[in-house]
This record gives sequence, structure tokens and C-alpha cells, in this order.
Amino acid sequence: MTKITKITNVEFGKMINAAATALAANADKINKLNVFPVPDGDTGTNMSLSMASGAQYERDALDTNIGALAKATSKGLLMGARGNSGVILSQIFRGFSNSVDGKETLSARDLADALMTGAQVAYKSVMKPTEGTILTVIREAASKANKIVDETDDVVELMSAVNEAAQSALASTPDLLPVLKQVGVVDSGGQGLVFVLKAFYQALSGDISEEDLKTPDNAELEQMVKELHAGAQANSSLDPDSIVFGYCTEVMVQIGKGTTYDHEFDYDTFYNHLAKLGDSLLVINDDEIVKVHVHTENPGEVISWGTHFGSLVKVKVDNMRDQQQAVIDEQRAEEAQVSKITATVTASETAVIAIAAGDGVAELFKSLGVHTVISGGQTMNPSTSDIVDAINATNAKQVLILPNNSNIFMAADQAADLVDVPVRVVKTRTVQQGLTAMMGYNPEAELSNNAEEMASMMLEVKSAQVTQAVRDTSLDGVNIRHGDWLGIIDGKIEVVTKKMQNTAIEAVSQMIDSDSEIVTVIFGEDVKEKDAKKLQEAILSIDDALEVEIHEGKQPLYPFLISVE
Repeated sequence: MTKITKITNVEFGKMINAAATALAANADKINKLNVFPVPDGDTGTNMSLSMASGAQYERDALDTNIGALAKATSKGLLMGARGNSGVILSQIFRGFSNSVDGKETLSARDLADALMTGAQVAYKSVMKPTEGTILTVIREAASKANKIVDETDDVVELMSAVNEAAQSALASTPDLLPVLKQVGVVDSGGQGLVFVLKAFYQALSGDISEEDLKTPDNAELEQMVKELHAGAQANSSLDPDSIVFGYCTEVMVQIGKGTTYDHEFDYDTFYNHLAKLGDSLLVINDDEIVKVHVHTENPGEVISWGTHFGSLVKVKVDNMRDQQQAVIDEQRAEEAQVSKITATVTASETAVIAIAAGDGVAELFKSLGVHTVISGGQTMNPSTSDIVDAINATNAKQVLILPNNSNIFMAADQAADLVDVPVRVVKTRTVQQGLTAMMGYNPEAELSNNAEEMASMMLEVKSAQVTQAVRDTSLDGVNIRHGDWLGIIDGKIEVVTKKMQNTAIEAVSQMIDSDSEIVTVIFGEDVKEKDAKKLQEAILSIDDALEVEIHEGKQPLYPFLISVE
């Protein structure tokens, strides 16, 4: 195992990009560790998208000292953070970045200190830290780093120990969090962090697959390529037909390999031929790989030229004329949307933003006075950046946010801290709570009064979600089989049957009492109105004094969202 006593920008770039690659490759595996057997286990997806954003910011950074690269990574993770797991991951890197601020390179001691600061910041970011989660994994990993750093100055050896400690901490999570042991899984967020730390070790030790090594890790090169793209594509006033060389062509060649190889590589010979084929030419190489970026009308000739010098590793061709037209179309659509939003908000100083899935659900929120609905929820949590953009687009002087999902709370809180206008997050856990909270909204009231009244209103509703189990499990003494229909009442699985209608009826039966007056049924995209009316009739047969409302929500994955007030 190669000894490394100093992490430079090269090693750091490899570490971050390896982590992003590992999370992307294992997102589905992490998703499947969701405690509830419902189709909204998106921890892996959230962590992967968050880390991908961090890696992109790192690659785009112009400065090459570690402090600047870590800061860029932290910023990217923050803006791309999705779900609680993504937000906590961003906080780990925020602490890491704070610790290495101003450093050109990292020693083993610097790395150990950065991991510990990452753990401390992550714990502080959670109102009620829970052991048996991603927090446990980062704490144990950082603690091991700070013990072993007194024995070695080798960052590879240190990360090996960190990786082992993280694996051990992950294995302990079921003993620390009973619900994990009950279901027989480890913590999903902790598993995601283990993939990150393992990737760090692999990148430093060289114990990483050839395919992973093909991931670009040259931040300067990627920035140059991005700027070349931007110059050709970002101007929405540019006529696509005026583009002289219309195909953005990228080729990566493994020098001296493959059956087509018949030319010894010479940089000038290679470059001069390509220079005749177009513009915006960029050729960078080392002893093994040459990477080409060029705008041309003959992408086939560029590719063919590359095959003379070795084996093609990667080929990418984009039609910039089509892309430019898409930019123009998108810009026009955005301008129209911004105009629409602005016109909506000008009548009020306060804007309400709700997160929800389904066109019908969105219309319900808007009918109650919500100004902007961000598409998302159970299966795709919006990022911090998405929420920030929505806040800024409202053009309002103050904003209320209805997350309608507990996994969006942290991203919403972070977005509130990043904008210049006052924002209050009303911690609605379900769409039904969000809709009920709007009953307490007063456009003329002060922000804090609105938030308090809306929070009070949401407590008046009981919420049920009907969905289908995606795997076998046993939870709270109940055996659940793949395909069973589940009734989740205020966050807990209370009903399990073999039929959707039976589950919905039983869930309503458990929620109603002598004080219940209104039952609202929102049916999803895979349910017909006749099925909703059938449920309405069944509810009235239980208590004909109830008022039962039906709305088409078009939400995915949850055929019925039911509320009782």
C-alpha cells in the first residue's frame, strides 16, 4: 500500500469524485434500506444527488488549494442537498471545509481534525441527534481518525482505519435504534456515508476500479471545458443557424491501445490536424490518456483521427444548434413563468410555498392561497437550491413554507437561512396537514402570527396514506408481504390488508370518532374516480352524518390520501 503523507488538490479531487461515483452506483441499494416498506425510500437518491452537486462545484473551482476546493464542495453539497440525509451530509462537509480553510494541502492530522469538525457540525445541525444514524457513523469514524493519527502520518493508513471504523459503526446501528433491529436493516444514511468514506480510502490507496478512474478528476480541465460550452451555448439571443461549427465533440483516447492503433502519439501532429476541423479546440494528455474537446462540423473525422492513436474510452457528441434552440425555448418559458409568479404575488406581501406531488394536489393548494408549488415530496425531495430559487422567484417581502414531508424540513430550514427575506417553515408532515394549515392563513397577518396559526390548524387533522408494500418485512409485530396494501396513519403503519379499498376503509374507521365531521379523500394518478366514489359510499355507510369530499390529486405512489377533521 503506497504511503501518502500529504493530500494535494489531485488526491482531493479523486476522493470527492470517487465518493460521488460510489453513491450514484449504490443509490438503489441504499434506498432499499428504508425502514418502512413503502415506495418512498429515497435516501440513496438524495445523498447521490447531493454529492453529485458537491463534486460538480469541486470540479468547477478555479483555485487549486485544498481549502478552496473543500469550500466549493461544501457549497455544492449545500445547494444540492435533498432530504435530511443530504442535508446532514452537507453539514459534515461544511465542518470539514471550516477545518481546512486556507490550507494548501492536508496532512494526516489535518484530515483527522477535519473529520472531527465535520462530525461536530453535523450533530449541531440536528435539533435532536439520534444515535444509530449517519451521525453515529461520522462520530465513530472521526474518533478513530483522531486516535490513530498519533501513531501514523500516512493518510492512506488513516483512511483505512476510518473506513473500518465506519463499517463497524454502521453494523452497530440496529443495536442503537430499535426500529432498525426490528426490520433487520442498518441505517440507510449511515450506509451512504460508509460508501463515501470507503471511496475516499479507495481513491487514496489506488484500490479503485478502472471504470472509476475514467471519471474526470481534473478540476482545471473541467472548468475550461465548461467555459467553452458556455461560450457557445449560454447566449439565448444567438441564432442557432449562425453557429459555424455545430457539433461539440469530446473524445478520450487511451494512447497506444486497441486494434486501430497505428500512429505513435505526437502532440503537435495530433493537435494540428484537429485544428483544421473546427474551433474551441482543447487537447490535454498525459502518458496514457489524451482528451479532446472541439467544435466541428465533422465529428466522425475527429473520432476517426483519435482511433489512429489508441483505443476510444469515451465519445460524446452534442448538436449545439439544437441545444441553442432549447436554451431559447427554455428562456422564453422561464420568463413567462416568472412573469406569472410575480403577477400573482404583487397583491400580497406574503407568499406561501408548498412542496407536493401531483397536478391536482398542486391545484388544491393554489385554490387555498398558495402562491408557488414545488413539485416533489415522497419520492423526490427538492434541494435547498430549489427552495431558495422558489423563494426568490416569488418576489415577496416574506415567505411561509409548507414542506408537507418531514424529510424536507432541514432543506427548508437551510433555504430560509440563505435568503434575504424573512421566512418561516410550518412543519407540516403530510399534504393533508399542509392543506389544513392553509385554513389558518391570513394574507394580511404578520409572518409569525401566520406561522403560529397555521401550525395550530394542522394539529386539527388526522392523516392517512394508502400505498403498497415494496418488500417483505416485519414491523411492530406485524408481518408485511410485498404487494400488501398499507394504511399509514400519522406516520405509523396501522393497517395491512390484501386490497386497496379494504385498507382505505379500515384506516378511516380507525381515524374517525364522535367529534369527526369531515373526511377528505384525494385520489391518485392510478385510481379512477369510480373507485374514489366507492370509498365515499363505504365511509358514509360507517357514519352517514359525515361530510365526505373527493378530489382528484393525480399524486403518484399513494392511491389515496385521506384526512379526517
